[in-house]
Amino acid sequence: MASLISTHDHYDFLSRRCAWVNGPIIVGAGPSGLAVAACLKEQGVPFVVLERADCIASLWQKRTYDRLKLHLPKQFCQLPKLPFPDHYPEYPTRRQFVEYLEAYAKHFDISPRFDQSVQSARFDETTGLWRVQTTAGSGSEVEYIGRWLVVATGENAERVLPELEGLDEFAGDVKHVCDYKSGEEYRGKRVLVVGCGNSGMEVSLDLCDHDASPSMVVRDSVHVLPREVLGKSTFELAVLLMKRLPLWLVDKILLVLAWLVLGKVEKIGLKRPSIGPLELKNTQGKTPVLDIGALGRIRSGDIKVVPGIKRFSARKVELVDGRLLDVDSVILATGYRSNVPQWLQGSDFFSKEGLPRTPFPNGWKGNSGLYAVGFTRRGLSGASSDAVRIARDISRVWREETKPATRRIACHRRCISQI
Repeated sequence: MASLISTHDHYDFLSRRCAWVNGPIIVGAGPSGLAVAACLKEQGVPFVVLERADCIASLWQKRTYDRLKLHLPKQFCQLPKLPFPDHYPEYPTRRQFVEYLEAYAKHFDISPRFDQSVQSARFDETTGLWRVQTTAGSGSEVEYIGRWLVVATGENAERVLPELEGLDEFAGDVKHVCDYKSGEEYRGKRVLVVGCGNSGMEVSLDLCDHDASPSMVVRDSVHVLPREVLGKSTFELAVLLMKRLPLWLVDKILLVLAWLVLGKVEKIGLKRPSIGPLELKNTQGKTPVLDIGALGRIRSGDIKVVPGIKRFSARKVELVDGRLLDVDSVILATGYRSNVPQWLQGSDFFSKEGLPRTPFPNGWKGNSGLYAVGFTRRGLSGASSDAVRIARDISRVWREETKPATRRIACHRRCISQI
């Protein structure tokens, strides 16, 4: 990366007002942003990675719980050009995944610009360039200007906090699952877990393991599948079946296997959607839950399944069926959302939910040098395949275009450096 930065870099970076990027501007230093950067590096294309946090993969490093492991086998989660180490288990731990990402960044010499929070990004029709305005924690501002913009902030940039009546009156502890680390601090407490996705299920299981008493709110229907069938990853099995069979038939096979392994989940208060798990994932982005032990604890009564919430009071919650529960703490396992609509201006490529309007597999490229990675709703494998496409597309144009593009700049501030 050092070779891409001019001698002007001896100036204090934070004092700059405007910086020309001789290549794409990548927003986000999570797995998606790192994957694009690595693929560009292989193509010899310079770039800059902007990251609002002080580390790579801040979601994984700072907003995940201790017991988290990858839900899919490692071969479906590795980034382009560098596989996981052979000694890693089939389902790497959170710490192992972070170490892999750190090694990945080091291997490809990726050095993000940390503490750069993007306030706005817009395409300047006059110059044909992207203008990306950032602020640092110190309050200093920098405007990055370049030919391409790669949006790599992902589907999970911001926590979703639902409006629950009376929650502000609740006297106990309330936190989003991104702030949950371990059930140790909840030992002996009655905890209401709001949400029944993979996080809600796993947090409820973790609370059980630390002798807490969780009640899990299941408001909607949910698909629960075994993580493995006869020692084989259910996801891997689905991928193999999809190569030979239509989606509707694969869904039916998965549901039969789920019934054989897990039994009828309706008996323990979980209702399956009428749409199959893969079709639901493809059409609505709802990921099926891969069971790692929570169903067994529901059956034993260690995890109580409760319906939707009507309202909170000081130490209780009233459910929609009229029951009152005594609750000490609340954990909101209510998911995440994209934040792209908050800062990307003048583009209709993204919907108001912050996802590409064009469905997979064509949602990686917009107009005017705009790209998106990590929005496929297909996890790390989807991000990796899009990263390869994006780098190939940019490198082709980059080679065709004249490098000294600085003469094209017409910015209202003087650009004092080239990156």
